[in-house]
Amino acid sequence: MAEAKLVQDAKAVLGEGPSWDERSGLLLWVDIEGMKLHTYNPKNAETTTVALGKRIGAAVPMRSGGVLMAMEDGFYTYDPISGELRFRCNPEGRKPNTRFNDGKCDAAGRFWAGTMSLHDEPEQGVLYCLEPDFTIRTVIENVTCSNGIAWSPDNRTMYYIDSPTRRVMAYDYDLEIGAIANPRVAIEINEGAAMPDGMTCDAEGMIWVALWDGYGIRRWNPHTGELLEKIDVPAAQSSSCVFGGNGLNDLYITSARTGLSEADLARQPLAGGLFVYRTQVKGLPTYAFGG
Repeated sequence: MAEAKLVQDAKAVLGEGPSWDERSGLLLWVDIEGMKLHTYNPKNAETTTVALGKRIGAAVPMRSGGVLMAMEDGFYTYDPISGELRFRCNPEGRKPNTRFNDGKCDAAGRFWAGTMSLHDEPEQGVLYCLEPDFTIRTVIENVTCSNGIAWSPDNRTMYYIDSPTRRVMAYDYDLEIGAIANPRVAIEINEGAAMPDGMTCDAEGMIWVALWDGYGIRRWNPHTGELLEKIDVPAAQSSSCVFGGNGLNDLYITSARTGLSEADLARQPLAGGLFVYRTQVKGLPTYAFGG
């Protein structure tokens, strides 16, 4: 089995939401429970960490500059130069005691992000779509743990994960209007207690899925269900992944250490770190938010 290598020993409580900012050449990722925004520069291995005082589910670059984030109480924009954190909007009718989790932009610049219960209650979450004009649409309700989102290279299929279902769902996707239809199961996860978490897609249309409690990443063919590749990560709680680097063939992987005992941490001291694996295929870019 191939193995990812550590690039940032951040010891994140709950590392998540990675995205690649092509303009700056920086990898953005978050520590949800640590309430921090991290950056990693692969050219010189420099890192930055900003404490923002709120849980952050995901962070994506904006076409106009800066960063858009799904935080515990809504959508915010952040200017890394001035340090300004600006509240933009929050879905009406959101259930109490929920927070945003993973999120990603489609090729048209819409930000898709979902919520989950703060107390592990089932079906309290919703998948939302934030339009470039900051209007919000409710897309999928009764979600338990909204997680990975990805699109096929031709943008005609959207993949989505509600983690406890242990399934990757596929939907027909209309990029022009941001609509999904015809839900079906693409992948069933059957690896013990492992649950699918964050996800990305490569230029060949194959999906890469992080397995929470699965020590790694799996590459699947979503059309046939065939398991193509296994990437070992020295952290049980592998949480998400995204392609980055100049050639988009560096797979960056986040992880977590939340809930781990002292014995667990002794066995996996790098838990909560950021890892990278050089792939043989090119990934799809991180799309920025905005029209």
